[in-house]
Amino acid sequence: MDNVLLAFLITLLAGLSTGIGSTIALFAKKTNTKFLSLSLGFSAGVMLYVSMIDIFYKAKDALTAQLGIKLGSCVTVGAFFGGIFLIAIIDKAIPSADNPHEICKVEDLEKGKCATGPNLLRTGLFTALAVGIHNFPEGLATFISALQEPSIAIPIAVAIAIHNIPEGIAISAPIYYATGDKRKAFLFSFLSGFSEPVGALIGYLILMPIINDIVFGIVFGVVAGIMVFISLDELLPAAREYGEHHLSIYGLIAGMGVMALSLLLFV
Repeated sequence: MDNVLLAFLITLLAGLSTGIGSTIALFAKKTNTKFLSLSLGFSAGVMLYVSMIDIFYKAKDALTAQLGIKLGSCVTVGAFFGGIFLIAIIDKAIPSADNPHEICKVEDLEKGKCATGPNLLRTGLFTALAVGIHNFPEGLATFISALQEPSIAIPIAVAIAIHNIPEGIAISAPIYYATGDKRKAFLFSFLSGFSEPVGALIGYLILMPIINDIVFGIVFGVVAGIMVFISLDELLPAAREYGEHHLSIYGLIAGMGVMALSLLLFV
C-alpha cells in the first residue's frame, strides 16, 4: 500500500507541474529558452535511457521467464511498439494547432504570434483539453514505473514534470491574454495536469486485480514504448526549437548520465 500511495503522489506532482509553466507564462516577461532547451533535452535523455536500458529489459525478463525466450521476446517487442502506436494515435488525433508540444514563448503571446485564430480563449481551452488527453497515458506510465520500481520513480517523475512546463505555458498564456484573468488561466493549466493522476487511478483499478508477471511485462513494454515516442517526437524537437541544437544534445547526454548513475546506485 505504501508503494501505491508513493506512486500516486509522484504521478500527481509530475502532472501538476503544468502549474509551474503557468506561473512562468503569467509572471515572466521572457521565456528562458536556453534553460528550457537544456531541461527538455535532459528529460529526453532520462526517458530514453531508462526505457531502453532498464524498463524494456525488465519487461523482457518477466515475459521470457513465463513464456520462454522466443515467445517472451516477441511479446516484449510487440508491447514496446504497441506503446509507440498508442501514443502516436493519441498525438495524431489532436489538431496540430492545439497540440501541447507546439512551441509558444511568453514574448510571442504578447505580440499575438502564437494564436492560430482571433479567439485566444478558444486556443487556450482547446490546448488544455489536448494536454489532458495527451497526458493520460503519461500518467499511467509514471504510475506503473513508480509502483514497480521505486528506485527509478523520481528521475522519471522529474523528466515528466519538466516536460509539462511548456504545456503549462501553452495553456495559460492564451487564456490570460484573452480574459485578463490570471486566476482562470492558472486554474485551467493546473487542472489539465490532473489527467496524469487520473490515468494512474484508472490504470490501478484495471490492472491491479489481474496483475501478474505476464501483465507486468506487457505493461512495462508499453510504458517503454510510450516514453521513447514522447522523447523523440516531443521533447527533443521542442528542445531544439527553444534553443540551440547543441544545448539540447548536452541536456540529452546529461540526462542519460544522471539516469545511469541513479540506476548504478541500486545495483
